[in-house]
Amino acid sequence: MRIIRGKDYQEVSRITARLIAAQVLLKPESVLGLATGGSPVGTYANLVEAYRRGELDFSRVRTVNLDEYVGLGPEHPQSYAYYMRRNLFDHVNLDPGSTFLPDGLAQDAGEACARYDRLLESLGGQDLQLLGLGGNGHIGFNEPGDAFLLPTHRVALTESTISANARFFESREEVPRWAYTMGIRGILAARRIVMVATGIAKAQAVYDVFFGPVTPQVPGSILQLHPDVTLVGDPEALSLTPAENR
Repeated sequence: MRIIRGKDYQEVSRITARLIAAQVLLKPESVLGLATGGSPVGTYANLVEAYRRGELDFSRVRTVNLDEYVGLGPEHPQSYAYYMRRNLFDHVNLDPGSTFLPDGLAQDAGEACARYDRLLESLGGQDLQLLGLGGNGHIGFNEPGDAFLLPTHRVALTESTISANARFFESREEVPRWAYTMGIRGILAARRIVMVATGIAKAQAVYDVFFGPVTPQVPGSILQLHPDVTLVGDPEALSLTPAENR
């Protein structure tokens, strides 16, 4: 694991965007795994600016997202499909037919999940997977549990995750209680993983994920078994890491 320290959210976002940009420049047909939530917004803004400056070409890139809320269609303003269009897809030259998310409106959950895993396999895995980090150590919507769930699956969101995501909705009651998420197998299939974490609220999760035991009670801890993980964090998020790693 490599840790890169940024002085604040803005610098963390610039660093993370540069890592993704380098991947696209080195391999224009890259498969990028993308994340949603508050953490990647600045990263996407930096990528859009780089595209507008003529520094990046996304025309051959393909993307796969980690997750989607059950029951929200792509036009719902709180869906992750809408989030991706608002923050990235509508502002760069990505082919809409090359961007993929789980289907939040699927009637058959089992088939929807199996179909997404077949898609990931057909793409050959992600060249780079961007991750955020939940305060309870979740990655994607892989929540704490008794076992690591390997395939894409339908998951009941924990109360802490619902509370954390309530800021994106009019009220806590509107937050969906279920989501589809890429499983641990799909995440670990990525050749490179970049995690962005900022703020004191993520400090304990960062410590637990990278310096605690590998346990499904802290789903992100499985990243300790991946050969190429980069954590980009600000001083607050990194405040509990051992001094030699800061």
